[in-house]
Amino acid sequence: MEKQTGHLHIITQAIRDISGIFDKMGFSVEAGPELETEFNNFDALGMKEDHPARDMQDTFWVKTKQGEEKKVLRTQTSSVQIRYLQSVKTDPHPFKIIVPGKVFRNEATDMTHEAQFFQFEGLYVNEKVSVTELKGTLEKFCLDFIGPDAKIRFRPSFFSFVEPGFEVDVWWKNRWLEVFGAGMVHPDVFRSVGIDPKKWKGFAFGGGVDRLIMLKYGIDDIRHLYTGDLRLINQF
Repeated sequence: MEKQTGHLHIITQAIRDISGIFDKMGFSVEAGPELETEFNNFDALGMKEDHPARDMQDTFWVKTKQGEEKKVLRTQTSSVQIRYLQSVKTDPHPFKIIVPGKVFRNEATDMTHEAQFFQFEGLYVNEKVSVTELKGTLEKFCLDFIGPDAKIRFRPSFFSFVEPGFEVDVWWKNRWLEVFGAGMVHPDVFRSVGIDPKKWKGFAFGGGVDRLIMLKYGIDDIRHLYTGDLRLINQF
């Protein structure tokens, strides 16, 4: 029998490629826990208990002891934005971070949805930040990851932790495909962690690693990435 050697899963390869592209643009890689507090996952991002944005994310809540802060399996890697902002609030300074990681949604699975999947989040903070810089960053990433013919567009949208907010589409197979959510960091996010929003500005963006893999390699069902089927894994 021919001896076979192991190799990295395509999701791991993609995360490394994504991180490498952003590293060249000055972003460092950060990480955070998958079991997250309600404050970091929702409240500090502008999604209070009665906020309609919470209805957009079906959440896995974790039982806690009486009096203990509520906890969830994080629904978005944006929670690491809050953790990082908290870590620098006593000495704010310009920074760029990228946050790849697994997230969880309590929803039915189909060709484009899974109960667990991988996201990556980006955050840039400085005294002056513009939408033009955000667009340029995402255009550069798409050209490097997807290919030299990649093109993107911004559409106005709503996300509670950015203002203005955008959905970012990539032209794919003769149609626009939504890939990122993005926008300028809402002042309330800075206030929630004790940073002065009059002095500091930022942009944030987030996208699904799995969807980018599907887009780049023509995989037609997100569930293929999690079955362990060697017929798929051995292609990469």
